[in-house]
Amino acid sequence: MKKNIKELLLKIKPEGKYILTLFVVWRLAVTLVAAIGTQFISAKPDYVGGGVVQYYQQPLLWGWTNFDGIYYLKIAKVGYFQYGQAFFPFYPETIRLFTRLIHNYLISGLFISHLSLLIALFLMYRLIKLDFKEKIARKSLFYLLIFPTSFYLGSVYTESLFLALSIGSLYASRKKHWLLAGVLGAFASATRLVGIFLLPALVIEYYQQRGKFNKKDLSNYLLLLVTSVGLLSYMLFLQKTVRDPLYFMHVQSLVGAERTGGRIILLYQVFWRYIKMIFTTRADILYLNVWSELIISILFLFLAILTFVKLRLSYFVYFILSYLTPTLTGTFSSLPRYVLVIFPGFIVLSLIGERRKWFRVIYSSISILLLVIDILLFTRGFFVA
Repeated sequence: MKKNIKELLLKIKPEGKYILTLFVVWRLAVTLVAAIGTQFISAKPDYVGGGVVQYYQQPLLWGWTNFDGIYYLKIAKVGYFQYGQAFFPFYPETIRLFTRLIHNYLISGLFISHLSLLIALFLMYRLIKLDFKEKIARKSLFYLLIFPTSFYLGSVYTESLFLALSIGSLYASRKKHWLLAGVLGAFASATRLVGIFLLPALVIEYYQQRGKFNKKDLSNYLLLLVTSVGLLSYMLFLQKTVRDPLYFMHVQSLVGAERTGGRIILLYQVFWRYIKMIFTTRADILYLNVWSELIISILFLFLAILTFVKLRLSYFVYFILSYLTPTLTGTFSSLPRYVLVIFPGFIVLSLIGERRKWFRVIYSSISILLLVIDILLFTRGFFVA
């Protein structure tokens, strides 16, 4: 048995060994931090996964379902319920499917998230290698996994599944597999709203690869429209069940999202709101969240600009639309989690770090420190993103 395992490991390419090592070290480190938190931080039971009893029995399992994870598991078990429509269907449907084999909703959710993360890391590595050297690809993965909210990639959340689907879609487009790009994009748009922004990104990618518009290309452009099927199918479902195809947006304010409904708030207005909150909010967990949301929103706005300069136009379009959409509701709440799937930002971070050692040291140190703090708080029932 040991000989077979050794032979298998020898067959794995260096990139695979790096990714597997990075993944395992990250998972062990995240779990260790969470375990320390159970010994030194009192849990806040309001939104802990599984309810208070199950959470206290297995905090290192149920702690990864806190807040939104509760909704995804419930949707997987019983289907949509009142206000549950704020959460898109593909992730809970995959949990339901895997539960037929594993017979445990929680384990199924964690398994899907971890498997998706591994796939996302491999695809992200391959995608980056199309344009940059190996060192940039490796550092991009590293920066992703030390990001302050990276623990969501191993939680019962959509982040890792969506990341795998969105990167897979763009990677397929780079390899000229347009139907596959559209199908993966469709699953992405059934996982999260911003998945629909893969459509303009794919169209731009196709146009740039072809260099001109040709009537013969019309069939391939139509193939890319498959990307919208996921979102349109969910909207059709909502129209039939609650008579409102945009109910997933209208219900956001009813599930604790702190979002403004009915009108659009511009980006500068959101920044001004946060500056005022900094001077009026008392020093507590909420104050920490305000600073975190503001700093990360500024950082990724800066990275969006650099993406336009340094990366492909398709990546920039996907980046800026994914970044701006949540802010239109008047808040940066959850933005530190939302930007986790905007992978071009981590490529740009790697490019910056490649040229400036001081940036590598300072960014990595601060990011890891914030990651530790966020894990300690989140797994004990405190909202961080």
